Amino acid sequence: MFGSLGIPELILIFIVALIVFGPKRLPEIGRTLGKAMGEFKKATDDFKNTIEREVQVEELKQLASTTVPIHEAVSRSEPVTTPTATGEPAEPPAQAADLTPEAVNPEAVNAEIVNPHRTAI
Repeated sequence: MFGSLGIPELILIFIVALIVFGPKRLPEIGRTLGKAMGEFKKATDDFKNTIEREVQVEELKQLASTTVPIHEAVSRSEPVTTPTATGEPAEPPAQAADLTPEAVNPEAVNAEIVNPHRTAI
């Protein structure tokens, strides 16, 4: 915690401070030092956070300048073809299966739905 200072050295420093400042002023000095150290730590943390935030902003700016605009990256007008090992374009992927109710069971669409709560007149 205090580097190379051991318990005997700390006791000696405390006794000298007690003799020099007296028992009435020593707690006041301790509080003042504690507050100063707390404010120093708060200032260094704030400075560190500011530097990290600025570095992130610069990284985002660099990423934004190297990205391809969306209108150049996405093309909806024609399918993407990738060349195969022979150099010829590959076939586009097969379409998804038709899962509409008519395609799955055409008889179910033509079946009449009966309402059990309907009474005959």
